[in-house]
Amino acid sequence: MAGANQRKWEFYGRQEELGRLREILRRQRWFFLKVAGRRRIGKTSLVQHALQAEGRDKILYLQIPDSDPAGVVSAARDFYALFGVSDPLPVDLRSLAVSIGELARRGFVIAVDEFHRFHRKALFEFTSHLQLEVDRLARDAAEVRGGLIVLGSIRTEIGALLEDRSAPLFARLTNALDVPHLNIASVLEILRAHTEPTAERLLFLWNLFEGVPKFYRDAYEEGVLGADRAILLRELFFSSSSPLRSEAENWFLRELRGRYDLVLKYIARHPGCTNGEINAHARSVEAESGKQVGGYLKVLRERYQMVEQLQPVFAKATERNSRYNICDNFLRSWLAALAAPAASVNFRPLDELVREADERLADAEGHGLEKLVATLYEERSRKGMSGFRLTQRVKGFWDRGDTEIDLVALNKEERIVRLGTCKRAAERLARDYARFDAHVARFLERAERVRGWRVEKVAITTRHSPQTRAAAERAGCIPQDLDDLIADL
Repeated sequence: MAGANQRKWEFYGRQEELGRLREILRRQRWFFLKVAGRRRIGKTSLVQHALQAEGRDKILYLQIPDSDPAGVVSAARDFYALFGVSDPLPVDLRSLAVSIGELARRGFVIAVDEFHRFHRKALFEFTSHLQLEVDRLARDAAEVRGGLIVLGSIRTEIGALLEDRSAPLFARLTNALDVPHLNIASVLEILRAHTEPTAERLLFLWNLFEGVPKFYRDAYEEGVLGADRAILLRELFFSSSSPLRSEAENWFLRELRGRYDLVLKYIARHPGCTNGEINAHARSVEAESGKQVGGYLKVLRERYQMVEQLQPVFAKATERNSRYNICDNFLRSWLAALAAPAASVNFRPLDELVREADERLADAEGHGLEKLVATLYEERSRKGMSGFRLTQRVKGFWDRGDTEIDLVALNKEERIVRLGTCKRAAERLARDYARFDAHVARFLERAERVRGWRVEKVAITTRHSPQTRAAAERAGCIPQDLDDLIADL
């Protein structure tokens, strides 16, 4: 179906990261660079684009397999052959490190992907061998024209290899680069190049893919980036050749069975849930599991960075009134809406499953809209664009009683607080204004830090009609929709 796309896929966004990489390469001296970011975020493409832009042609790319030392060396030799490198060939982990050092002296840039796998006990000795080579190269940095780039997606493990004081490679990096999600402006650039960038399509795709360029390219290559929701879901998730059908499983979920899986699914389907709610759900499934949920949450937060613990605006660091969300939109959408229908394709009618998945995704887009709006507020403020000027990250507010605000934006310099209610469907806002006013009143009673500030109420939705805009204004709210927030991005 790729033939349906008339315009060639390009390299989108990443100009800041690309500039930093090109500057490092331009120095023509030894460097040891860490590039970290979630799976499929575009780390390898970014490095490749920078190398091409700087005309570096002595390149060796290695991808470390999930294997033992013999398997790693065998895979490395295959990559040596692919890149036309015949000497020195590695025969074990020590000679692999020596070979990397020798090639760097000859002006090669060596990129080692999945570097975090050297954290495993069977492969860890490689880091000691590599330390010796890195130290020799650093001593001769001015004469060495090559460099080493290590890429990894499990941040805690690559961090342990390079940043723990006890690690052999501690303090050896010359540079580090974090590759985040594409910003909204870059996502819009993709949509404007290949389809109609409506507010509805932005919310649908961003709620699914967030800022992961590989997923947008998968949709482009299948010819469905601009297709109806049902067609896109069917082609990307429900056919035997769908590129994203096993993505979540291949990412982390195979490692996270049992209660990890239970906890993740519950949070995905109940965004903003509390520790008590997660414990109650775990006990309802398995009576003895509730005691250990805190430990699972900690691993999911700190090691895998799959779950985020949120506190309300103005909360103290010790505040226990926390809520939990899945960090990654794709993982949340998969667990909340797609996993069960996609697993049932051999047992139920396909159209029925796709319709069910789409309905579940539409429900999940309510939370997705709140996250998208907060991201847009921050991006616009960071770029100095028109609109609300932030001095603090956008958050919501809730307490243990009956007060909840979807969006709290602060401008401390001008003493303005903006309080927002978000609804995916504009018609639902009209039924919510009285309740929203009550929440705002209780918030202002309790939020002493904004006493005396100007208060702006805002009614946010995917797309306002003239009627819903007028209704918002009558309720004393600023009407705002995604078109307003993306118009000049």
